[in-house]
Amino acid sequence: MKNRILALLVLILGVGIGYFVYTSEAKMNTAKLPAPAFFTKFPFKLGLDLSGGSHLVYRADVSKVKTGEVADSMSALRDVIERRVNAFGVSEPIVETQNGSFANGGEERLIVELPNVTDINQAVAMIGQTPLLEFRIENPNKDPNKKPEPIQATIGPDGKVVIPPQDPYKDYINTDLTGRYLAKAQLEFDQTTRQPMVSLVFNSEGSALFEKITKENVGKIVAIYLDGSPISTPVVREAITGGRAQISGSFTPSEARQLVGRLNSGALPVPIELISTQTIGPTLGAKAVEAGVKAGIIGFLAIALFLILWYRLPGLIAVVALSIYIAFMLFLFKLIPVTITAAGIAGFIISIGMAVDANVLIFERTKEEIRSGRSVFDGIHAGFDRAWTSIRDSNTSSFITACILFWFGTSLIKGFALTFGIGVLISLLSAITITRLFLYSLGIRRSTRLTGFLFGSGFSTAHVKKSE
Repeated sequence: MKNRILALLVLILGVGIGYFVYTSEAKMNTAKLPAPAFFTKFPFKLGLDLSGGSHLVYRADVSKVKTGEVADSMSALRDVIERRVNAFGVSEPIVETQNGSFANGGEERLIVELPNVTDINQAVAMIGQTPLLEFRIENPNKDPNKKPEPIQATIGPDGKVVIPPQDPYKDYINTDLTGRYLAKAQLEFDQTTRQPMVSLVFNSEGSALFEKITKENVGKIVAIYLDGSPISTPVVREAITGGRAQISGSFTPSEARQLVGRLNSGALPVPIELISTQTIGPTLGAKAVEAGVKAGIIGFLAIALFLILWYRLPGLIAVVALSIYIAFMLFLFKLIPVTITAAGIAGFIISIGMAVDANVLIFERTKEEIRSGRSVFDGIHAGFDRAWTSIRDSNTSSFITACILFWFGTSLIKGFALTFGIGVLISLLSAITITRLFLYSLGIRRSTRLTGFLFGSGFSTAHVKKSE
């Protein structure tokens, strides 16, 4: 009775998990079953190859970095790029490093994946761009009699004369204060005009430099340049202490926010070079999802048909246990969450095969025990006990393989290894615990013609007659 109650509870739990998975996914819920608001907070997290987006690969130049500091430099590089990507407002970007292993030719690489971003030109430009913040002052040695250089006009494609914009502060000279002394930048709004401004806060060394510059240039312009262009030209009224400055100009809120993000991202610790780009459209990604789901359904139905036809009642129980296993796996994918890729779907499907393999070992061992003269009840117990060693060893070797692939593989291989490794562990629980619980709950104590029929053609009919 205890086994039957536990089996019923496991079955109810499996149905509940399946309901959660089905109703929480809008694309999957074709029956439009009502889903509580809490359920919708756990969608499947699809990888770049399934959701569409951009895949960028950068080569990092660490030739000037000491050998023992390469790992720290790459970690800092990842953090800087991640801050820049987050400034774009991209949902769930992936930024990771690849060490100089044999797989990537001994190069240190940075992988950037931007889901749902199919126009990568702007992203490529901004990711690889290092904002250069400079403070320039009037040249005290400037010759007042020097004539200005003539303006070099050009003819545009439409035949019109194009006059390049002039920088009235091009004769100003750089100071020692640059963006590398910047502690942080903040977006603020003028209390009177409500115009956006960028507030700069320097570190202790930058604060001392800024105070010295403003003290020596009271009544003069200190031009603030970003990437070689003047963005603010304030006149210094008095020496500024505290290490704070403001950049005001004709910014829109979005432009000011973008500037703050770029300034806060900082300079790259090592130079990078873009070596590969790949854009995956949302249509192609949707087709990959559809193909993966279709392959999974066909594979599951084929396995279920084989188990039921060959093992009959135990096969049906194995199918039920397998269904609970699949529902629990999908539940974990949503809860953790696991980024599902095409390779990850393949790993998941293979793990289903591992779960079936464990059931086959158990059932075949059970047949041998029954043929040797045991009752169905004793044969089931002995079958599980004696098949455990083989199941344990095969699953352990598979899990070790998944760990090695995850540790040394690229992002594509890691997606496969993660779902495969989780699947191996959960399939072990499914085969040993759930299938055994369901079979024990049947309470079969002796062999009859009915049990001989229910347990498949592989069981000895002669033994059934003898038992009667």
